[in-house]
Formats: sequence, C-alpha cells, structure tokens
Amino acid sequence: MSDSMQTVIFGGNTAIGKAIAEALAPRGGAVFSLGRSNGVDVSNAATVENWFLANGEVDNVIFTAGSQAPGGKVSELDIDAAKTAFEIKFWGSVKVAQIAAKYIRTGGTLTLTSGFLARKTVPGTFVKTTMNAALEAGVKILARELAPVRVNIVSPGLTDTEAYSGMGESDRNQMFANAAKALPVGRVASPQDVAQGYLFAIDCPSITGAVIDIDGGALIS
Repeated sequence: MSDSMQTVIFGGNTAIGKAIAEALAPRGGAVFSLGRSNGVDVSNAATVENWFLANGEVDNVIFTAGSQAPGGKVSELDIDAAKTAFEIKFWGSVKVAQIAAKYIRTGGTLTLTSGFLARKTVPGTFVKTTMNAALEAGVKILARELAPVRVNIVSPGLTDTEAYSGMGESDRNQMFANAAKALPVGRVASPQDVAQGYLFAIDCPSITGAVIDIDGGALIS
C-alpha cells in the first residue's frame, strides 16, 4: 500500500474490522474506521453519503458491519428481527456499494463480508444462511457492473471475537474448543486470521467476483 492510498472500513471499530485496520496501519496511507460510534450508520444511506461527500475519493472500501440475526426454526421466526438483520448487513452492504461506487478510484476495491453458513446447512440458521447467500450471489453481479473496480467477498467461519462476549467465559471457551476439534485446521480463527483475506483482496490485481473462504475447513468437514 502506498503512502497515498486510502481505505475505509465500515464496521472498522470492532472485531474483524478493527483487525483489518491494524493490519493495514504499518503499510502507510490512510485508514478510516467507521461505525455508529463516529456517526456512520450503514442502515442510514444519508450518513454514508455524507461521509464520502466530506472525504472524497478512496482506493479501497471494506464492509464488515454485522447484525444480530435471529435463530431458530422458520416456523417460529421473528420476522421483524429478521428484517432488521437484513437491513443492516444485506441492505447496508448494498447501500454502501451504491454510494461507494461513485468514489472508488479506478483500480480500487470493494470487499464485502458474508459467512460460511451461506453454504453450510445448519438447521436453525435460516436468516444467516439466506442473508449471506444473497450477498455471495450479488457480489458476482457487482464485480461485473462496477468493473474495473474489483469486488470480492470474504466468508469467515466461527471467529473468536467480542460477538460472543455475552457468553460466560467457561461456556465460550468450551464452544471454541469443541469447534476446533471438528475443524481440519484444529483451531478457531482469530480476527487477525480473517483480516488476511481482505488484504489478499486488496493486493491481488487478478481477483474479482470471488468468495474468499476463511473457515478453518468448516465447509469440508
């Protein structure tokens, strides 16, 4: 990354987004970590547009903002909660793509985030599965429509982030230990592991329309 390159991360203040920002920092250039804490809400297009109007063109846009998707059987699904989850992660990604397309420099990148449940059949995960699957299908269309901007999506598996901070420490550690035993790599990913996928999407000039799996082998186990 050159000293003049600019990267903006939506959802950059926590978890994977924060790890990406930390990984980019030694490369030089400017990294903008955005979220509700600094007035940018991806479910509110005006706040996204206002940020770009104030800051102008960038080289890389990364979307890691997540949502709390309701679980459980479809027959018992809280539709309002499901709509809220889609509004933040799916439609938030679409809104950012629409707006950022006007501000990403030629040769720049847009990298979104899905999740391994897009292609892993796990009962009780209907909202996460359909939301992430929709993003993975849509990224290929975006890659064609926004070219020469390169558009990709990173699909993490279970990752040790503060998203699980609401669990008791013992229960959380046991969950990660059980998951690690079931994964071919024998470990649960850290945010720093997953961040490498976004750096790859930025660095490799021949990748676009791709789903980059960083799931420890969950999809083959």
